[in-house]
Amino acid sequence: MNFPPFHTFRRALVPVFLGLVCLSGNLQAQPPEAVLVAASAPAVRTGQASWYGKELHQQRTASGERFNMHDLTAAHMRLPFGSQVCVRSLANGRVVKVRVNDRGPYARKRIIDLSYAAAKALDMVQRGTKQVELLVLKNGNTACPGTAWR
Repeated sequence: MNFPPFHTFRRALVPVFLGLVCLSGNLQAQPPEAVLVAASAPAVRTGQASWYGKELHQQRTASGERFNMHDLTAAHMRLPFGSQVCVRSLANGRVVKVRVNDRGPYARKRIIDLSYAAAKALDMVQRGTKQVELLVLKNGNTACPGTAWR
């Protein structure tokens, strides 16, 4: 059986290959936080929150400022420092607005680490973790919306 020379296949396969490369670039999963920041409509992320306090009080955060467990702050892996985030407890509906000033959480399946003051506002100090929704405030918004974010 005689096959045509390889260069004839190559000419036909190059456009197909380039098309697949372009498509695969568009289909790659983006980090959820990138979607949160880039979306024009309010984007909500649901997951597990934890808190930290006394053991790191007055230690330097990743942003360089000293951590104060009595401030409404949080640690997030990718949101820019200074980002304002509304955190709503799915268990009791309480809402708190925090400012991102640190990196974390480093425990699996957690989406945010809250300061003691923020955890207290959500009534999660004794339990340690809680299911929450996050809403990143942008475009000059300074207040958290009502409980219906979706």
